[in-house]
Amino acid sequence: MKSTASPGRFTRLLTSALMGFLVAGAVAETVPAGAAGADPGIPVVANSGSAESGAASDPIAGGTGSASSGSGSGSASGSASGSASLPLASPRAMMALAFARSQAGKPYQWGATGPNSYDCSGLVQWAYRWVGIFLPRTTWQQARAGSAVPLSAIQPGDVVVLNADGSHEGIYVGDGAVLNAYDYGVGVVYTPLSRFKIYAIRRFF
Repeated sequence: MKSTASPGRFTRLLTSALMGFLVAGAVAETVPAGAAGADPGIPVVANSGSAESGAASDPIAGGTGSASSGSGSGSASGSASGSASLPLASPRAMMALAFARSQAGKPYQWGATGPNSYDCSGLVQWAYRWVGIFLPRTTWQQARAGSAVPLSAIQPGDVVVLNADGSHEGIYVGDGAVLNAYDYGVGVVYTPLSRFKIYAIRRFF
Protein backbone atom coordinates (compact mmCIF):
# COMPACT_ATOMS: atom_id res chain seq x y z
CA MET A 1 0.00 0.00 0.00
CA LYS A 2 1.45 3.37 -1.02
CA SER A 3 1.84 5.95 1.77
CA THR A 4 2.25 9.68 1.43
CA ALA A 5 3.69 12.26 3.82
CA SER A 6 1.24 14.69 5.34
CA PRO A 7 1.43 18.37 4.26
CA GLY A 8 2.63 19.28 7.77
CA ARG A 9 5.47 16.78 7.64
CA PHE A 10 6.47 17.93 4.17
CA THR A 11 6.60 21.56 5.38
CA ARG A 12 8.80 20.57 8.33
CA LEU A 13 11.16 18.63 6.08
CA LEU A 14 11.38 21.54 3.62
CA THR A 15 12.07 24.00 6.45
CA SER A 16 14.80 21.75 7.88
CA ALA A 17 16.43 21.44 4.47
CA LEU A 18 16.40 25.23 3.98
CA MET A 19 17.91 25.83 7.42
CA GLY A 20 20.64 23.29 6.68
CA PHE A 21 21.42 25.02 3.38
CA LEU A 22 21.72 28.45 5.00
CA VAL A 23 23.87 27.19 7.86
CA ALA A 24 26.14 25.29 5.47
CA GLY A 25 26.55 28.44 3.40
CA ALA A 26 27.43 30.50 6.47
CA VAL A 27 30.10 28.00 7.51
CA ALA A 28 31.53 27.37 4.05
CA GLU A 29 31.98 31.03 3.16
CA THR A 30 34.21 32.14 6.00
CA VAL A 31 36.65 34.90 5.19
CA PRO A 32 40.29 34.56 6.22
CA ALA A 33 41.59 37.54 8.18
CA GLY A 34 43.12 40.05 5.82
CA ALA A 35 42.04 38.12 2.74
CA ALA A 36 40.90 40.99 0.55
CA GLY A 37 38.75 39.93 -2.35
CA ALA A 38 37.28 36.85 -0.66
CA ASP A 39 33.94 38.25 -1.76
CA PRO A 40 34.34 40.03 -5.13
CA GLY A 41 34.00 43.78 -4.80
CA ILE A 42 33.82 43.77 -1.00
CA PRO A 43 36.92 45.23 0.65
CA VAL A 44 38.44 43.99 3.86
CA VAL A 45 39.07 46.93 6.16
CA ALA A 46 42.42 46.69 7.88
CA ASN A 47 42.44 49.79 10.09
CA SER A 48 40.75 50.00 13.45
CA GLY A 49 38.04 52.48 14.31
CA SER A 50 34.60 53.04 15.66
CA ALA A 51 31.57 53.13 13.40
CA GLU A 52 29.37 54.49 16.17
CA SER A 53 30.74 57.43 18.09
CA GLY A 54 29.76 58.42 21.60
CA ALA A 55 31.08 57.94 25.10
CA ALA A 56 29.87 55.26 27.45
CA SER A 57 31.05 53.65 30.61
CA ASP A 58 31.29 49.87 30.75
CA PRO A 59 27.69 48.58 31.09
CA ILE A 60 28.93 45.07 31.81
CA ALA A 61 30.86 46.28 34.85
CA GLY A 62 27.77 48.02 36.16
CA GLY A 63 28.02 51.46 34.58
CA THR A 64 25.55 52.97 32.20
CA GLY A 65 26.11 53.76 28.56
CA SER A 66 24.28 56.24 26.40
CA ALA A 67 22.85 54.77 23.22
CA SER A 68 24.32 56.26 20.09
CA SER A 69 21.13 55.86 18.10
CA GLY A 70 17.90 55.81 20.01
CA SER A 71 16.57 53.46 22.63
CA GLY A 72 16.01 49.83 21.80
CA SER A 73 12.86 47.81 21.99
CA GLY A 74 12.38 44.09 22.28
CA SER A 75 14.43 41.66 24.27
CA ALA A 76 16.96 39.00 23.51
CA SER A 77 16.46 35.47 24.68
CA GLY A 78 18.91 33.77 26.96
CA SER A 79 20.97 34.92 29.90
CA ALA A 80 24.67 35.29 30.51
CA SER A 81 26.36 32.06 31.47
CA GLY A 82 29.76 30.41 31.42
CA SER A 83 31.09 28.76 28.29
CA ALA A 84 30.97 25.26 29.79
CA SER A 85 27.25 24.97 29.09
CA LEU A 86 27.39 26.49 25.61
CA PRO A 87 26.93 24.23 22.57
CA LEU A 88 29.57 24.54 19.87
CA ALA A 89 27.53 27.03 17.87
CA SER A 90 24.04 28.44 17.51
CA PRO A 91 22.30 27.27 14.30
CA ARG A 92 20.04 30.34 14.26
CA ALA A 93 23.02 32.63 14.76
CA MET A 94 24.74 31.01 11.79
CA MET A 95 21.60 31.63 9.75
CA ALA A 96 21.65 35.28 10.90
CA LEU A 97 25.22 35.47 9.63
CA ALA A 98 24.06 34.21 6.25
CA PHE A 99 21.46 36.98 6.11
CA ALA A 100 24.05 39.58 7.17
CA ARG A 101 26.37 38.41 4.39
CA SER A 102 23.66 39.28 1.86
CA GLN A 103 24.02 42.92 2.92
CA ALA A 104 27.79 43.15 2.31
CA GLY A 105 28.67 46.26 0.35
CA LYS A 106 25.69 48.34 1.48
CA PRO A 107 26.43 51.80 2.87
CA TYR A 108 26.91 52.82 6.47
CA GLN A 109 24.49 55.34 7.97
CA TRP A 110 24.45 56.28 11.65
CA GLY A 111 21.13 55.20 13.19
CA ALA A 112 20.09 53.11 10.16
CA THR A 113 18.55 49.67 10.61
CA GLY A 114 18.23 48.59 6.97
CA PRO A 115 17.51 47.44 4.46
CA ASN A 116 19.18 50.16 2.38
CA SER A 117 21.87 51.19 4.88
CA TYR A 118 22.99 50.28 8.39
CA ASP A 119 24.93 51.29 11.42
CA CYS A 120 26.83 48.51 13.17
CA SER A 121 24.18 47.47 15.70
CA GLY A 122 21.43 48.01 13.13
CA LEU A 123 22.98 45.39 10.85
CA VAL A 124 23.25 42.85 13.66
CA GLN A 125 19.69 43.52 14.84
CA TRP A 126 18.34 43.24 11.27
CA ALA A 127 20.08 39.94 10.56
CA TYR A 128 18.99 38.30 13.80
CA ARG A 129 15.40 39.45 13.39
CA TRP A 130 15.19 37.34 10.23
CA VAL A 131 15.74 34.20 12.30
CA GLY A 132 13.28 35.16 15.01
CA ILE A 133 15.74 36.61 17.55
CA PHE A 134 14.84 40.15 18.57
CA LEU A 135 17.90 41.94 19.88
CA PRO A 136 18.01 45.29 21.69
CA ARG A 137 18.95 48.25 19.52
CA THR A 138 22.40 49.42 20.67
CA THR A 139 25.82 47.85 21.06
CA TRP A 140 25.80 48.33 24.84
CA GLN A 141 22.38 46.74 25.23
CA GLN A 142 23.36 43.79 23.04
CA ALA A 143 26.58 43.38 25.07
CA ARG A 144 24.43 42.49 28.09
CA ALA A 145 22.01 40.13 26.31
CA GLY A 146 22.37 36.51 25.27
CA SER A 147 25.11 34.26 26.64
CA ALA A 148 28.69 35.32 27.36
CA VAL A 149 31.35 33.58 25.29
CA PRO A 150 35.14 33.61 25.89
CA LEU A 151 37.38 34.34 22.93
CA SER A 152 38.64 30.75 23.04
CA ALA A 153 35.11 29.47 22.28
CA ILE A 154 34.04 32.00 19.63
CA GLN A 155 32.01 30.55 16.73
CA PRO A 156 30.59 31.92 13.45
CA GLY A 157 27.40 33.82 14.14
CA ASP A 158 28.49 35.15 17.55
CA VAL A 159 28.03 38.88 18.10
CA VAL A 160 31.32 40.60 18.90
CA VAL A 161 31.09 43.98 20.65
CA LEU A 162 34.24 45.95 19.91
CA ASN A 163 36.40 48.88 21.06
CA ALA A 164 37.33 49.72 24.62
CA ASP A 165 34.02 51.52 25.13
CA GLY A 166 31.83 48.93 23.38
CA SER A 167 30.88 51.44 20.70
CA HIS A 168 31.12 49.12 17.69
CA GLU A 169 30.18 45.54 16.82
CA GLY A 170 29.97 42.90 14.15
CA ILE A 171 29.14 39.24 13.56
CA TYR A 172 32.00 36.78 13.68
CA VAL A 173 32.39 34.95 10.36
CA GLY A 174 35.27 32.64 11.24
CA ASP A 175 38.98 32.68 10.47
CA GLY A 176 39.54 35.76 12.61
CA ALA A 177 37.20 38.15 10.80
CA VAL A 178 33.98 39.99 11.55
CA LEU A 179 31.29 41.28 9.20
CA ASN A 180 30.38 44.80 10.26
CA ALA A 181 28.83 48.06 9.14
CA TYR A 182 32.11 49.87 9.55
CA ASP A 183 31.80 53.59 8.84
CA TYR A 184 30.86 56.26 6.30
CA GLY A 185 32.43 55.63 2.92
CA VAL A 186 33.23 52.03 3.84
CA GLY A 187 29.87 50.36 4.50
CA VAL A 188 29.27 46.71 5.35
CA VAL A 189 32.60 44.90 5.07
CA TYR A 190 34.77 42.13 6.51
CA THR A 191 37.40 43.28 9.00
CA PRO A 192 40.11 41.32 10.83
CA LEU A 193 39.08 40.90 14.46
CA SER A 194 42.67 41.52 15.52
CA ARG A 195 42.28 45.19 14.56
CA PHE A 196 39.86 45.77 17.44
CA LYS A 197 39.83 45.54 21.19
CA ILE A 198 37.14 43.01 22.17
CA TYR A 199 34.60 44.36 24.66
CA ALA A 200 32.23 41.37 24.77
CA ILE A 201 31.26 38.25 22.80
CA ARG A 202 27.62 37.17 23.01
CA ARG A 203 25.79 34.13 21.67
CA PHE A 204 22.06 33.96 20.92
CA PHE A 205 20.03 30.79 20.35
